[in-house]
Amino acid sequence: MTTAGPTRDHGDPGDAPTVPPPLTEPANTVRPSAAEEARTIAASTNSGTLATLTADGDPWASFVTYGLLGGAPVLCVSNLAEHGRNLAGDPRASIAIVAPATETDPLANARITLAGRVEAPTGAERDAAREAHLAAVSAAKYYIDYSDFSLWVLRVSRVRWVGGYGRMDSASGQDYSAAEADPVTPRSAGAIAHLNADHAESLAAMARTLGGYPDTTAATCTGADRYGLDLRLDTERGLAYTRVGYASPINSIDELRSATVELARRARDGVK
Repeated sequence: MTTAGPTRDHGDPGDAPTVPPPLTEPANTVRPSAAEEARTIAASTNSGTLATLTADGDPWASFVTYGLLGGAPVLCVSNLAEHGRNLAGDPRASIAIVAPATETDPLANARITLAGRVEAPTGAERDAAREAHLAAVSAAKYYIDYSDFSLWVLRVSRVRWVGGYGRMDSASGQDYSAAEADPVTPRSAGAIAHLNADHAESLAAMARTLGGYPDTTAATCTGADRYGLDLRLDTERGLAYTRVGYASPINSIDELRSATVELARRARDGVK
């Protein structure tokens, strides 16, 4: 009789392929915090899956739209809907939001869960919440003022961000509220495509000199934000990933070209 071995978890990949580590110290791997990543994802779309609790305490998930008021999701829900009744009975709720897909594998794409309690806004905040929802969901103009619809603001107390396989972190509601959405990521698709099409060798040089992988044979840019570039690498040891940061953070997509030109110059000159 044989005894079953221990259950494998994230800490024991078993026979899964390993990613080769860097051979030299990367120059600058700074990246957005989990709170910043979450704010960026929340601002990237206007829909998510709302989780509420029924009167019996059972979980209930439903598709909803939302706007953002200082990062807080603003919901406009029917009082006749199950989730509307649930919120009125128990303010505890969370919303799962998936960023627009960049990978064919759904689990490789970024997503967040924002958890907390909903409150019905009043006074000036209600006016601001109404405008925030309408700005994100134009179709809501047809029903937002109906008496059987209610506005709710989710006061976020806990955040979980997942950036894909092996990239995840948590943040407090306070950190989430204080963070800002990235000004580069939402408009970076064209720039990333240009880098990959016309500057592939420069990306490989960045990986070799700045990214810690001198054995890089090819590199593809998979993301850009205010702090730097994410690169997927082909190396002599297999597939790898690295991060190359700009000399200093940038504040708009218009600064991305000069920041990447500076990275290419440093890589060419061998300057970390």
